[in-house]
Amino acid sequence: MASAGQWVAGARPRTLPAALAPVLVGTGAAVLGQSAHAGRALLAALVALALQVGVNYSNDYSDGVRGTDKDRVGPLRLTASGVAPPKAVLRAALVSFGVAGVAGVALVALAGTWWLLAVGALAVVAAWTYTGGPRPYGYAGLGEVFVFLFFGLVATLGTTYTQTGSLSAASWAGAVAVGSLACAILVANNLRDVPTDAVAGKRTLAVRLGEPRTRTLYAALLVVPYVLLAVPVLVAPRAPLALAALLTVPLAVRAARTVLRGAAGRALVPVLGATGRLELVYALLLALGLALTPLL
Repeated sequence: MASAGQWVAGARPRTLPAALAPVLVGTGAAVLGQSAHAGRALLAALVALALQVGVNYSNDYSDGVRGTDKDRVGPLRLTASGVAPPKAVLRAALVSFGVAGVAGVALVALAGTWWLLAVGALAVVAAWTYTGGPRPYGYAGLGEVFVFLFFGLVATLGTTYTQTGSLSAASWAGAVAVGSLACAILVANNLRDVPTDAVAGKRTLAVRLGEPRTRTLYAALLVVPYVLLAVPVLVAPRAPLALAALLTVPLAVRAARTVLRGAAGRALVPVLGATGRLELVYALLLALGLALTPLL
């Protein structure tokens, strides 16, 4: 049976910044609109984190039983490695989705936005069908669409909306920015796995595009967030504080250089962690910039 440490590794903690980043930015936009609620922000963070862990465990289970993870490099796969029974991994995924569901119900109850329950249900379905079910869309090159929609737009805008009851240009720009960085994490992950995914019949976007174009896509996704910093500066007085996120440019350049220079296989594992840290620090600085603007 898997140890506690192995279960933690199987949850893929390096991906968790992708869950926290949109909540930070969404809350920063809510503070900018002078209508933030700490309790709702914490619930949104719990929903996002639990959903991310659920996605990771469900992918571990589905890829493991399909045999896709048999020869893959990178973080520990509980199912494929045999350290945990498939049913136990599936149960962990369902528990994680359950936690996300309970926190989500509490959040919409406090906000009075019951229609968001339907969005939450779609998020859980999308999380499961990424690699699960008879026709997983992650095997068809659509994983980045799910990540952008749910870990970019939905998570960021949902965080803002449940606190303010409205959406701003700053929240939309932040949503696209963190969605792009979250996609970059998945692109780097799939770039690393191109050889094994191609053999296993998993037609990710990286497999479809090929390695050279995937490397260009990764770099382009890192550029988008910095272009979007112009939006809050243009729409809010004294919002240039949001430009503090430009301090992360060296992190982005370093990661992009590694990918563009041809890193492959295990050499891309550090890029995953670096991209996750980039997204988290970018989101934190942007959120602080937005939140401090009303104080000036």
